[in-house]
Amino acid sequence: MNILFVSATEFEIEPLVRELRFVGMGGDRLKKYAYRNLNVDVLVTGLGMTATAFYLGKFLNNGYDCSINIGLAGSFSADLEIGAVVNVVQDCFSELGAEDGDLFIPVAEMNLATENQETNLSRIKNTVLENIPKVSGITVNTVHGNETSIDAAFGRFHPNVESMEGAAFLLACRLENIPCTQIRAISNLVEKRNRAAWKIPLAIEALNKKAHEILNAFP
Repeated sequence: MNILFVSATEFEIEPLVRELRFVGMGGDRLKKYAYRNLNVDVLVTGLGMTATAFYLGKFLNNGYDCSINIGLAGSFSADLEIGAVVNVVQDCFSELGAEDGDLFIPVAEMNLATENQETNLSRIKNTVLENIPKVSGITVNTVHGNETSIDAAFGRFHPNVESMEGAAFLLACRLENIPCTQIRAISNLVEKRNRAAWKIPLAIEALNKKAHEILNAFP
């Protein structure tokens, strides 16, 4: 089985990589590993939807049986505890649109034959994945840290989480017809910027533990 793991940064996926056997380089930012009877490629794209789209355009192909995006996310709700791991099955390019005075017009309402929503309808057969809570998200260029913009984004899209790459990943996999999943661990609440409240090591530990469980659940 050929699996592609995609992460924005090395530190988000480094604990999982330590469990894999390095095989060789597959290209710029792509490393090839083995785990049990699985071929596991790891692509580190860099932050943001543009870098994610570019490197997936270079390396995502039908040689992969599935692709898994792992990373961190901010939560719009205190109901999602810090360190919780979620499966983002619906995502959105929330900033794609136009301003009309104080109004924001999503691109889907602009009669441009373009959608800003991505819904993951693919399914990877894996018992661990099936039991991860499913949520909706938004993908942003600027993470929210202003109460007015947080309220506006939540009012428009009612997301559970936000990231800087997720919708780009889901879009690329859909266009290439690759079964995929976007797994994220909550590192912070979406609120006025408060780095003291972020729990990045805790979230990375939970994320990589779940990713390891996912690998072990493949036949």
